[in-house]
Amino acid sequence: MNGTDQAEAGQAAAGSVAGGVGQADQAGHDHPAGHEHSGQDAQGPQDSQGQDAAAEGTRRLAKAVLAAEQALIEFEIAVETFRVEVENFSRLHHQRLGPMYARLDELDAQIAEAVAARTGDPEDIRKAREARASVMPMPEVEELFHGWMGADGLFPEAQAMLTEQPVQPPQKVRPSEEARKAYRELVRKAHPDLARDDAERARRDAFIARVNAAYGRGDEAALQELAREWEAGPAPAEERLSESEELYARLEWLATRKELLAAVAAELEESAIGAMIKMAPEDPDRLLDEIAEKLLADVAEREAYLAQLVG
Repeated sequence: MNGTDQAEAGQAAAGSVAGGVGQADQAGHDHPAGHEHSGQDAQGPQDSQGQDAAAEGTRRLAKAVLAAEQALIEFEIAVETFRVEVENFSRLHHQRLGPMYARLDELDAQIAEAVAARTGDPEDIRKAREARASVMPMPEVEELFHGWMGADGLFPEAQAMLTEQPVQPPQKVRPSEEARKAYRELVRKAHPDLARDDAERARRDAFIARVNAAYGRGDEAALQELAREWEAGPAPAEERLSESEELYARLEWLATRKELLAAVAAELEESAIGAMIKMAPEDPDRLLDEIAEKLLADVAEREAYLAQLVG
């Protein structure tokens, strides 16, 4: 599934969540909680029918909540998958095209300086200074190591630069279809939203964090090992019907969670990298090739113009 498919799947899943919430809400309104009779003994056919109707309403509500939970999980899978794609493409974009953008900025500054030296016009001098400042900004101290350090210290690329060693390009990571399949299956089975108590949620949270890390690395073997670990682990708590009030509270949480995920998905899709992926969803690398060719042509054009100015 490519980035656009993932985003579209996420939007479809979001609609499913909303549909599940609406279905559950309708179930609850058709058959109110009915627990007002729970403390009374059955006093005849009418009371018995009312209790049966209330129980049926609760069952329908629980079924709708389950559907909404599954739709939310699918949405989270789609959003996380697209996030990984955006992150990986961003790293490749920066590693491959960053030097070209830097070269263009330097050439623009040199051209502006050459024009200013030739004309002596104050406006041209001002433009030259602005162009040079954009090439050599004065960073704040906290910006000096931005993107260079992680939880384990300097990234290998930064370490190589500081020790004057050859800088290795970032590893290309694009999870295989098998890795994506294993990831989706694991999330569907072990998602924290399926927990019914705090202890089970904590166990699932820790496990899913490891799943996300393995998927981010595109490590299919690690995902398969995690799948075996989950199958051998403690069985999830048995599902049971909740009271109507608890189910409605669950629906409210699901709706809130869906809104947060929708905002994340929209931010990813509207980002510069997300927009680029949507331009070539089947082959993002081809888009990088096209941009690189255009940048190289721009560099050649500016170099020729600069040679005319200083020649």
